[in-house]
Amino acid sequence: MAVVATALSMIVNRYVPALSPAVIAVLAGALMANLTGIGTRFRPGLAFVSRRVLRVAIALLGLQIALPDVLGLGWRTLAIVTVATGLTFVTTQLIGRALGVSPGTSLLIATGVSICGAAAIAAMRESAGLADDDEAAASALGVVVLYGTAAIPLVPLLGSLLGLSAAQLGVWTGAAVHEVAQVAAIGAASGVLAGAVTVKLGRVVLLAPIVALTSYLRRGTHDRRLGAHDQRLGGANERKAGARPPIVPLFVAAFLAMVLLRGTGLVPEAITAAVPALTNVLMAAALFGLGTGIDLRKLARGGRAALLGGFATAIIAATSLAGVAVLV
Repeated sequence: MAVVATALSMIVNRYVPALSPAVIAVLAGALMANLTGIGTRFRPGLAFVSRRVLRVAIALLGLQIALPDVLGLGWRTLAIVTVATGLTFVTTQLIGRALGVSPGTSLLIATGVSICGAAAIAAMRESAGLADDDEAAASALGVVVLYGTAAIPLVPLLGSLLGLSAAQLGVWTGAAVHEVAQVAAIGAASGVLAGAVTVKLGRVVLLAPIVALTSYLRRGTHDRRLGAHDQRLGGANERKAGARPPIVPLFVAAFLAMVLLRGTGLVPEAITAAVPALTNVLMAAALFGLGTGIDLRKLARGGRAALLGGFATAIIAATSLAGVAVLV
């Protein structure tokens, strides 16, 4: 089932390149689950692709990042990317708390908007162990599709109205737009494809440290919660309330190792050329499996999550635009 859905997603992507195969696949999974249902005999296989295959896809994503090219952007562009990403990630969760959005949903929206869309949402979901897992992922993916797609016509239009140069538009696109496919669509239409995608990959590099830091902080919260529980039970509890989240999930460490390996120049060009297509296939399969767990009725009631996504998009767009105006 995942193979068929992935093949169809790749075909649709050829005609609608602004939507990545992963986004198309997760939408297909959600539609199938909600319109026709998924038989129980398919669940073990879908669980496999949404977990195990996802980890391989995230690790291979690191081989797409040529670290020398990213560092070649210069400190000004890297500063814009780092500040805009970090500020959006932190502020979105604070605003989500004020709006009454669940912590899990706020975390995944913050991750998807600030880093790299569906891939980042899937990676954070896999490592964070959220209580409202599927619903949070559905809301975050909906935000990425909605606001990222809207950015495709709006970013070039605003760039023209603001009088941005080609270099400024490329940096702003890469630093502000959610999905790599959406960045590529804007870049191709505006003549800034290479620069915009390289800046975007600079944001993707931040996936590893942000996921690792979040996992570490959640690990500390987990220990404090269980410690308080032990104390209330007079020390009798042996911490059966769940496993501690790892400090650095193995697949995140593998992602970082792949980034470093690509940076050595030892990876043959034939492999680096083939990796993006393979990663797209694996990510689409994994997110199709994730999509089959989405309840569209709950997603339709998620008005606060959509509002939070709008705030997050506005924050990263405004912050990166200010940086471009001053530094580029």
